Amino acid sequence: MGFTANGSSEKPLKFLIYGKTGWIGGLLGQICRAQGIAFEYGNGRLENRSQLEADIAIVKPTHVFNAAGVTGRPNVDWCETHKVETIRTNVVGTLTLADVCRERNLIVINYATGCIFEYDEAHPLGSGIGFKEEDTPNFTGSFYSKTKAMVEELLKNYENVCTLRVRMPISSDLSNPRNFITKITRYEKVVNIPNSMTILDELLPISIEMAKKNLTGIWNFTNPGVVSHNEILEMYRDYIDPYFSWKNFTLEEQAKVIVAQRSNNELDASKLKKQFPQLLSIKESLIKYVFGPNHKTAST
Repeated sequence: MGFTANGSSEKPLKFLIYGKTGWIGGLLGQICRAQGIAFEYGNGRLENRSQLEADIAIVKPTHVFNAAGVTGRPNVDWCETHKVETIRTNVVGTLTLADVCRERNLIVINYATGCIFEYDEAHPLGSGIGFKEEDTPNFTGSFYSKTKAMVEELLKNYENVCTLRVRMPISSDLSNPRNFITKITRYEKVVNIPNSMTILDELLPISIEMAKKNLTGIWNFTNPGVVSHNEILEMYRDYIDPYFSWKNFTLEEQAKVIVAQRSNNELDASKLKKQFPQLLSIKESLIKYVFGPNHKTAST
């Protein structure tokens, strides 16, 4: 049973979006413009309750989207040395927004992370057994992931929050440095491990449909199935750059050049697939939304 936003079905949609300068926040704005949905970006800082209250009073939204958060630049290793800043946004800020919205009977669509799990004996690599929404996070290798697992657990108590576990996000914009494909094509070496991933071009519009349906609770927000680094790079070579090549290294070798461990897992996307039967598998979605539109032929 979903939380019912106050009168949102009677009045026209209006979204308040946090994360204007972020990748997902920017894409959400583009989708809203394309669909003719009224929206405004929030100006308040998430950890500042009075600023959030002012935003809501001015915008009068039907739904609130939280695409703000600290992932670290250039990567999550930043969070290891900026722990208070990470807590302030990812924990205090997210909880404050959820609390302010609950007081006003507003649903929050919260873009979270699925990088809170790692393959284990009950969910072995290659088994096809994915972690479900109700499973307890088991990955504590990075401070970023630890804060995300903490806040997810606390948000379970807020019946107005829809938590979307995003993983290794990918979009059709191969020039964006945040794009997982763009990242791994620029690495000197990559590991080769199957993972669940999120194709933003397909899934962000679905998150807007979830808001319209007033869905809440935790959702594995990935395409069904897994894809490995090498499989993606093979597609990149076949569709984009026939001369592209790459080198692999092991997790042990990777560990020597990163500060925080990286999460590798498969999330079970069957709950999302049941709600949205049109959802494509990860490899189908990669071809339809990313590699197909970017395909370079021999003549170009």
